[in-house]
Amino acid sequence: MTAPVLQNQYQETVRESIRKGAEFNRAYLLMNVLAATIASYGLFANSPAVVIGAMIVAMLLGPIAGVALALVDSDMKFLLKSLFALLAGTIGVMVTAFIIGTIHKDIPLTNEIMARTAPNLLDLMIALAGGAAGAYATVSPRLSIAFVGVAIATALVPPLSSASILFARGAVDLALGALLLAFTNMAAIQFAFSVVLWFTGFRRVTHTSGLSLLTFAQRNIVSITILLVLAVVLTMSLQRVVARQLYETTTRFTLQQEINASMGSHLVEVRFETVPGTTIVRAVMRGPSPPSAAQVAAMETRLPSPPDGTTVELRIRFVQTTIINRDGLLYTDVEFGSNE
Repeated sequence: MTAPVLQNQYQETVRESIRKGAEFNRAYLLMNVLAATIASYGLFANSPAVVIGAMIVAMLLGPIAGVALALVDSDMKFLLKSLFALLAGTIGVMVTAFIIGTIHKDIPLTNEIMARTAPNLLDLMIALAGGAAGAYATVSPRLSIAFVGVAIATALVPPLSSASILFARGAVDLALGALLLAFTNMAAIQFAFSVVLWFTGFRRVTHTSGLSLLTFAQRNIVSITILLVLAVVLTMSLQRVVARQLYETTTRFTLQQEINASMGSHLVEVRFETVPGTTIVRAVMRGPSPPSAAQVAAMETRLPSPPDGTTVELRIRFVQTTIINRDGLLYTDVEFGSNE
């Protein structure tokens, strides 16, 4: 056989593989329910290893690849089938996680759950790269083993499970953030899959005519529009996260400089709490003598302004410490802020 014939045969094999992976059946639904169960308990246990296991078990990546192929091949019937499978799998995951979240309302929210509630531009970039890697692994016979890594990188079940657990707790805002992360991953993976399939020759209107770049863009106009909107929204989210981190770092440094200037005193911990209109800065300090209210007020004026425009309130929890050496007590009757 000639090389073009072999290439066409291999492409048909890949198409068939993607079509089978996008099918909705009992095994597909069961695996996604089991993945949601694993993910939910992994999130409650705050165990990244268990959450990774759920990513590998999940089968949501198949229908997303089906949507991408359907758009490239202009196959509306297959597109609807793939979208139905994706929607059904998503509902199965969320219902399962919601039931588990309702049963275990007494378990505190963990960092693994909260980490998925504030997506930003970095998550979009990861999903685009993961989707491209998944597509290339799909169309390259030597790279099929890399698909496991793609399943881990393009996390779908954990954010969906996090959203359902948060919905079960009534934390709607946080749940919507986790849903946004899941939707971002789905949209980015689908578009990256479509691009890779197009560039690797999976572009046909009929068996004989090619698919132009303009036609490809027209068919993916919804995906492109969604990605552009997501890019704007997630860039703003990233800017807020960076601004908040810079603010907290600067505040800690300022407090450290102020408190450590007093002999025998040092800053132990700084925590931040935002209430309507106010950012409360809670600092824990140790030393021989507490600061006065006037000294706390003076330190408060030196703190940077929060990026969200709220006012700052500094609250210091003082823990008195006694330092003794061979000559006796050190720093006795030391006034806060004095270096004498």
